[in-house]
Amino acid sequence: MPSPREDCLFCRLVVEGEHVHRADGFVAIRDINPAAETHLLVLPERHVDTFKEVAAFPDEEAARMLRFVAETAAVAGLDGYRVLVNVGEQGGQHIFHLHWHLLAGRLHGGRVAATLAEGT
Repeated sequence: MPSPREDCLFCRLVVEGEHVHRADGFVAIRDINPAAETHLLVLPERHVDTFKEVAAFPDEEAARMLRFVAETAAVAGLDGYRVLVNVGEQGGQHIFHLHWHLLAGRLHGGRVAATLAEGT
């Protein structure tokens, strides 16, 4: 697996962040600017810039990533939720380390619109 990039905030959070859930190759953290009552970010330990590059993950690891997203929701006690991925600048991605937004509960109006339209 490639080393974490020093210039990547999410690579640092994978190593040093306060994880709400962790499994082999993936972590989940709370978003510091939540768009909903529950707003978690799911991060692969492997640095991949964007979902467009998901082929960088072997099939088994990509499948584990999807299972980890669902498992994180279960660990957080969520029944209904949204899963969101912003892809590239035009898709609203601002931090170029592949990540999934897991949103549940009451949405914070304007912040949700920003997450959906602009993302992180």
